[in-house]
Amino acid sequence: MRSTNDEAGQRERELQVRLPSRRGLLMVTARLAGGALVLSLAGSVVTSGADRRVAFAQGLGPSGVDPQMQEVLDALAALNPLPLEGVIPRQARELPSVADAVLGALAARGQPPAVESVEQIEHRLVPGGTGSEGTLVRIYTPASATGPFPVLVYFHGGGWVIANLNVYDASARALANATNAIVVSVAYRQAPENPFPAAPDDAYAAYQWAVANAASFNGDPNRVAVGGESAGGNLAAVTALLAHQRGIAPPVHQLLVYPVTDFVGDYPSYQEHFNARPLSTPALQWFGRYYLRTDADRQDPRASPLLAPDLHGLPSATVILADIDPLRDQGAAYATALRQAGVPTMLKLYRGVTHEFFGTGAIVDQAKDAVVVAAAGLRASFAASASGQ
Repeated sequence: MRSTNDEAGQRERELQVRLPSRRGLLMVTARLAGGALVLSLAGSVVTSGADRRVAFAQGLGPSGVDPQMQEVLDALAALNPLPLEGVIPRQARELPSVADAVLGALAARGQPPAVESVEQIEHRLVPGGTGSEGTLVRIYTPASATGPFPVLVYFHGGGWVIANLNVYDASARALANATNAIVVSVAYRQAPENPFPAAPDDAYAAYQWAVANAASFNGDPNRVAVGGESAGGNLAAVTALLAHQRGIAPPVHQLLVYPVTDFVGDYPSYQEHFNARPLSTPALQWFGRYYLRTDADRQDPRASPLLAPDLHGLPSATVILADIDPLRDQGAAYATALRQAGVPTMLKLYRGVTHEFFGTGAIVDQAKDAVVVAAAGLRASFAASASGQ
């Protein structure tokens, strides 16, 4: 591995590793420059789902926890949450979240709660997937400019089991203002009461509703993107995949923040961050047990989009990853697979931060930067769609 430092103090790391595939050894070069992760591959391009389950390059572990991230982690620890894997979903939904920890960290600083203002918030009940009695969505209109606005259909995290619109309110508000877009945040059905595929069914139905009804909330039906965090990143990726497969108007962009992409493969970050907080590897497995019904579900591209037989023709993507996160490597693997399929994909890895950092902008500067990066990809795609490119 080679490491250099430029005058601005930005570190660049380059690592080459041989990964096994059914076609022999695949050379992957991973280079980190100024926080941006760049991947390149030598040799045959792999296209099958099984080959794309290769582990991401090892050796890109954390260089230490960001001090601001540590503030949030300390505030979360002060709330004494029980490990997810030691409770059942009904109990887990009452445990403190990272959003609660941000409020605690602000209080420790003597600062009031930070809520980013938007112009308007509206709730609607929209059609859900098969067996649904309807899906609640929360519509955030940005604080500046006038419509019709581009639209981001956003799916919250929580492993398809816990969390809700309120827990991820900060992300929705920040994205609405940073992108100057309406954010439609979707309260999809959750497991174990509604296991797979209820969540992707609801996500896909909500996207269809947003495209068909955008004008009713001052949105532009020709500029609709999808996005989400963690389980929500999975739902965004799956929605983009289903729209393409089923021949409906595709999203103009997909924002994938530390997405779940593969329930089958094994990745170095599972062991490297086995006991990480707020998401550990046992907690990740806990979510899977409640969300999926059978081992066959793990192979279904609606759960594991990395295993889809063909990713060609999908919309451009922004993939944002946290270094201290069991999901880091499968998110990187999905970004690589998208690039191999010719999908324009921007991948950025943030050092020293954990899963759930994206919504901590009130405390963590890197979270603010991640919102800027996310907004840049969305705004570029919205602009290209508006100009007919």
